Amino acid sequence: MQIILYLSVALIAIAFFVLVIYLSTTLKSLQVTLTSVSKTLTGLEKQLDGVTTETTLLLQKTNALAEDIQQKSESLNSVVEAVKDVGTTVSQFNGTLKNITNSVDQQVEESKEKISQIVQWSNIILELKDKWQARKQSKNEVGSNERQRVRSH
Repeated sequence: MQIILYLSVALIAIAFFVLVIYLSTTLKSLQVTLTSVSKTLTGLEKQLDGVTTETTLLLQKTNALAEDIQQKSESLNSVVEAVKDVGTTVSQFNGTLKNITNSVDQQVEESKEKISQIVQWSNIILELKDKWQARKQSKNEVGSNERQRVRSH
């Protein structure tokens, strides 16, 4: 019975030794895997630092670009307002010209009869002037003919 007990203890010791060997092999394999995972995580951490730095720079550039676009948009708004003011001024100028043209047209319409009468009176005056000059010239010619006759006699 003691032999069985010794054999059992020896068998348990052998089983424990085999278990320790397998556990040791498994733990060494696990250690290699964990070392590889640690190296991978270190590489990922460096890459993540690089991505974080690039993301920060990109965000700064995006903010600067957004600010530049905002400033240009405000400048463009002032240009649009100026163009709008020019358009309003041109529109008002066109309205004023239209009013002046309408006023001149209306005055011409109202003055047509007066202008016609003035033209008629002007023609009459010119005709009278021409007749008066013709009479004067004819008197001068008659007077000069008589003087020549008197001298010849």
